[in-house]
Amino acid sequence: MHAPVLLHEAVDALAIKPDGIYVDGTFGRGGHSRLILSRLGEKGRLISLDRDPDAILSGEKIADERLCIRHSSFSGMSGVLQEKGIAKIDGLLLDLGVSSPQLEQISRGFSFRVAGPLDMRMDTSSGQTAAEWLNFVAENQLEKVIREYGEERYARQIARAIIVARTRQPIVTTLQLAEIVATVVRSRQRQREIMQHPATRTFQAIRIYLNQELEELSLVLPQCVELLNPEGRLVVISFHSLEDRIVKRFMRAEASADDFPRGVPLKEKELQKISQQRLRLIGKAIRPGKNEVIENVRARSAVMRVAERIALSE
Repeated sequence: MHAPVLLHEAVDALAIKPDGIYVDGTFGRGGHSRLILSRLGEKGRLISLDRDPDAILSGEKIADERLCIRHSSFSGMSGVLQEKGIAKIDGLLLDLGVSSPQLEQISRGFSFRVAGPLDMRMDTSSGQTAAEWLNFVAENQLEKVIREYGEERYARQIARAIIVARTRQPIVTTLQLAEIVATVVRSRQRQREIMQHPATRTFQAIRIYLNQELEELSLVLPQCVELLNPEGRLVVISFHSLEDRIVKRFMRAEASADDFPRGVPLKEKELQKISQQRLRLIGKAIRPGKNEVIENVRARSAVMRVAERIALSE
């Protein structure tokens, strides 16, 4: 059962207008989308996207004329909206990372706790599997991926262990990879009582690299600002520091007023016209409460940030 993280907080942050147009860039199993629909009026519209074919199948079961669901990465959002004849939207939600069904479905290969094929693709209809990549990647590239995307201090040792192991036999299952990493990295104590599996960061790194997750995020954020109506909201839920860093820096940059010299002989409205500031930060970063983390351990690393499109003065 998939429990959406920060469900009510995220949808509340969108400040839903009953007749507005909204985008759920990561449908998952539809928790956020369903709540958005419940707050829309008859004329409201919701466009939900996902790279995962299973998520699309789940979404197509929702019988609601206000919902349009498309198989697409969120970086393809502008194209999807253009096809629908939509130029502007009133809000956008991005719930990043891996969903519970993806982790729990053995055939997807995201989990290091059960034996399954080493796949790790968000979109199982295209792209290279983790097994295919691992058995041919150069050692220096493998080390770089594990270090940069996993923030793993033992990246060099892990990469060497993987290269050595694959000379004996191809690495094709999740447990094979997890056991190789465990020979190099000890379990880490995290947040007091939580013990982090030795392979956590390596699996994260390979998944992020294969799915180009950070590149996708960097591509979609500028689109969001261009597409949002004045007072439209951008809500992003991140699950690791690499994602959150990109979101935080982008929002802060877009919310920074231009540094005009003192004494510029222009009125406030005139300054606003030539300013490059396009977003206003809404509140501080929000994290799940203690009860949500107890009920859904996946929520423990979530961070939600919200920004609003500034209305330009005429």
